[in-house]
Amino acid sequence: MKLKQWFPMLICFAIPLAVLALPSHVLPLPDLTLVQHRIIAIFLLAALLWVFEPVPVFATSLLIITLEVVMLSDQGLAIFVTQPPEVNLGQLLPYQDIFASFASPIIILFMGGFALAIAASKYDLDMNLARVLLKPFGHQVKYVMLGLMLITAVFSMFMSNTATTVMMLAILGPIIACAPENDLGSKGLVLAIPIAANTGGIATPIGTPPNAIALQYLPEGAVSFAQWMMVGLPFVCVQLALAWFLLGYLYPSKNKNMELKLAGKFLHSPKAWVVYVTFAMTILMWLTTQLHGMNAYVVAIIPLAVFTLTGVITKQDLKLINWDVLWLVAGGIAMGMALDKSGLAVKLAQSLNFADMGVWLVIISLSLTCYLMANFMSNTATANLLMPIAAAVATTMSSGAAGQSELGIIPVLVIVAFSSSLGMILPVSTPPNALAYSTGFIATNDLLKTGLIIGTSGLIIMYSVMMLLV
Repeated sequence: MKLKQWFPMLICFAIPLAVLALPSHVLPLPDLTLVQHRIIAIFLLAALLWVFEPVPVFATSLLIITLEVVMLSDQGLAIFVTQPPEVNLGQLLPYQDIFASFASPIIILFMGGFALAIAASKYDLDMNLARVLLKPFGHQVKYVMLGLMLITAVFSMFMSNTATTVMMLAILGPIIACAPENDLGSKGLVLAIPIAANTGGIATPIGTPPNAIALQYLPEGAVSFAQWMMVGLPFVCVQLALAWFLLGYLYPSKNKNMELKLAGKFLHSPKAWVVYVTFAMTILMWLTTQLHGMNAYVVAIIPLAVFTLTGVITKQDLKLINWDVLWLVAGGIAMGMALDKSGLAVKLAQSLNFADMGVWLVIISLSLTCYLMANFMSNTATANLLMPIAAAVATTMSSGAAGQSELGIIPVLVIVAFSSSLGMILPVSTPPNALAYSTGFIATNDLLKTGLIIGTSGLIIMYSVMMLLV
């Protein structure tokens, strides 16, 4: 580790250690158990490490799980889990539940998505589909931009938005290379891809990690794949339309038309057909859960089994799975489980005076906090930190009406998940932003300008619909 990384690293650890050293009665929450006190310190450590990133984000997640097992579990280190009777230790966490975060249904859901992405890339399904789908949009710059945005958004609904951005920027490269120098239209085309990639993932539960994290805290079966799309897809369509008009206005092209080089053909080998059929059937099964009874998590493991059995995905291909994302999500699941099972999330939620704030103000406050944090750190890390607290807040808000908890928790978590995906004002906000910035065609102020307008418009749309329908 470089010397300049040691200082933020020390700060990140020093603050939680100081909190841990404080007597429980000094902290603002009343009647804290020792386990809950430790969870606050671990939560603070995770937040600082995720924000400042002195270590990789997945390493922070593994640290969370390790600290929970050692300090909070029923099989933890004796000096942590054995206390005198006068000490209010609280409820120790089952170590099996902590380790189960590595095999959560959410992790399986993502593995299925990664399998589809790897197979599609290996057999050129993604590239060929993009080329075929882009042809109907003609040669006018504004319609080429629309085509790029729609294709990018659709791919981002079912595969990594980072992988989608890489693919679409590769297709766009030869196109903008022929554009006039300093053409604002080129900037608009490059910006269209990260904006569409960030936005498109909102439409499905697997499109972006915050959506899947939200599902983790919803009652089993409360929202199906198709039901999520019924909410997410219209929102994405409106956002894409706004972004298209905005980019066309801010970045007009010098030339009305542009040359497209869309050579390529679909593969027809047996394994390629396995990919085509499995890809289509998996998406169809995700959309028809009510007909066959399998939820999205169960369906997700089917393509992984099919591809490995048929040799579409080999041992070497498995190494291409984004394990760092899986570890990051697992750490968030473990953190949320600790907050939930220890009773700390509910205690945090109950510490807020909802009577003074009002229901809408609470929801908007959570949403804005999530949006602001997501602009400066990973939206997955943001969702990991805020989702368990938002779930506890939603449950607390609904507790006054018998049988209404599910109706209360769904809109809150959906809004928080959407808000985290709207944070895209900086190159560091999302991987698609960073990739687009690395092309050299756009500057930070381009991302700031467009990201702020699109993010703000998305928040306004969400709040307007929420107040009309919820």
